[in-house]
Amino acid sequence: MPRIHKSVDIHAPVNKVFSYVDDPKNDPEWMMSMVDVKDVKGSGAGAHFSWDYKMVGMHFHGETDRIEDIPEKKIVDKTKGGIESTWTFSFDPRGDMTHLDVDIDYSIPIPVLGKLAEKVLLKHNEREAEQSLLNIKERVEH
Repeated sequence: MPRIHKSVDIHAPVNKVFSYVDDPKNDPEWMMSMVDVKDVKGSGAGAHFSWDYKMVGMHFHGETDRIEDIPEKKIVDKTKGGIESTWTFSFDPRGDMTHLDVDIDYSIPIPVLGKLAEKVLLKHNEREAEQSLLNIKERVEH
């Protein structure tokens, strides 16, 4: 199972960064390839929502359960359906800044046509994760 780890420093207080990431309705704004989030039920641990995602030209539909939500510290989301993954966001306040880490464990949802294609897909997902964090930074700082 591939794993991605990315981090970013955001010039905003942790409560503002956490609040933005904690709301699944914001996901299409910052998450690369997220097409839509709908049917959001609940908040915090136990929240549930559906999503549509596009990866390398293929569309996937799935659901997310928020399995951990510690205000201003940690969010853990588990996805199932089109893409199986676990997203762990860790928030570290540093004065007037917030250090945000994301760890993504996921399975590749499509049959891979050899190691070269798999490597290309993994690199693509790494770049998208990095850009997604930069999108969070841009939206929260402005």
